[in-house]
Amino acid sequence: MNAVPPAPDELAALLRLLDDETPEVRTQVAERIALCGGDLSEWLATQSRILSSREKSLLVNMLSATRRDNLTRDWIVPSGGISGLREDWDTFEALLRTLSDFLHDGISLRQALSDALDLLAEEACEEGVSSANELRAFLFNGTRLSGNQRGYHDPRNSDLAWCIEEGLSNPIGLCVIYMLVARRLQYEIEGVNFPGHFMCRIFEDGYPLIIDCYGHGQVHLQASLLESPELTRSQREIIAQSADAGSILLRLLHNLNDALQRENRDQDARIIQELIDTL
Repeated sequence: MNAVPPAPDELAALLRLLDDETPEVRTQVAERIALCGGDLSEWLATQSRILSSREKSLLVNMLSATRRDNLTRDWIVPSGGISGLREDWDTFEALLRTLSDFLHDGISLRQALSDALDLLAEEACEEGVSSANELRAFLFNGTRLSGNQRGYHDPRNSDLAWCIEEGLSNPIGLCVIYMLVARRLQYEIEGVNFPGHFMCRIFEDGYPLIIDCYGHGQVHLQASLLESPELTRSQREIIAQSADAGSILLRLLHNLNDALQRENRDQDARIIQELIDTL
């Protein structure tokens, strides 16, 4: 088989053959598409031809195998596993970029994760945001980011580039976006690994505040939560603790693994489990 990626003229011809029912043709098309690196979004954006829903589905499926290979190849195993990632936020973000590329459909044009985070930080500066609390309001009190209630278990909630593009995610996805934008602006935000509902902590005038990003950025006094009779002793202890980069990544991967299994994407779920095992 020709191992050279297809040139633009050949790609155009391959697209016309996407829904060919001949097994030999389908196999050859899939083999050639597999050499495109798993992402044709930028090239497709230059084409006048509009793919049908069926063609899009076939193309996404053909590109997915390469993205699985890319994820396995590009995954950075932290030295010392999860403990080695503890405060290494740069590696943490790099791993999230790798996950984002894997979860991307390969045909939708969008910004890369780091670029999207940079743009959010720039927009916050232009709006005069000057604290972690003001960033909370900027991100969650309007229409920029909100909870993905209809798709709470959608695997794309772990694709933070998609989340920023769509303005939707689950609790941990929203919190991680908040934290990564804050790091660009040098604001102190901590993760709170609360069972079933990840949250954040900021400090206002020296007082710790718990932020529910999924609940439109709702603010709770940490001191009040620590005295709440509705919480167990274990839950109160967790609220007082900070989640490091390693534990946040591990929880995000477990959520993603569960979401993929719910959609019967067993092959993808197995790969995510292998990544969990590296930590």
